[in-house]
Amino acid sequence: MVSARILFVGACLLLSSLSVPAAASKDYLPAEPDTNLRVDEIYDHESRLFIMLYSLKGDGVVDYITGRSVVEYTRSNYGNPVYYTEHQPLFFWWNHTMWNDPTMDGVNGNERVYQENIDFDLSRYKPCTFNGQPC
Repeated sequence: MVSARILFVGACLLLSSLSVPAAASKDYLPAEPDTNLRVDEIYDHESRLFIMLYSLKGDGVVDYITGRSVVEYTRSNYGNPVYYTEHQPLFFWWNHTMWNDPTMDGVNGNERVYQENIDFDLSRYKPCTFNGQPC
């Protein structure tokens, strides 16, 4: 009985060491794009994230998104919002996958897959159109 239990535990350990981690099932996360590829930016008051939307192909279609934690929020002398953020993003959305970088040290391979098969819902932030034009 004891040897069967040891054999079972050993088999479980062997099988778990052969399994593929979730991050390996997707392509590796590319580095954050240059700011000239940025299409739009959004401030999410609820999560205190400053979200930047990029078009990697340069065609205006959003295909890479970063979310930085906002440290401080203020207004300029002209009333425009000013956001002071962390230097590196906390979240990345790319290739239908949301990645998390809890150390916020940039894309260097230690990012974790937070959720797969997910698309960024831009309509949550910009839900309306007026005469066919985005608000």
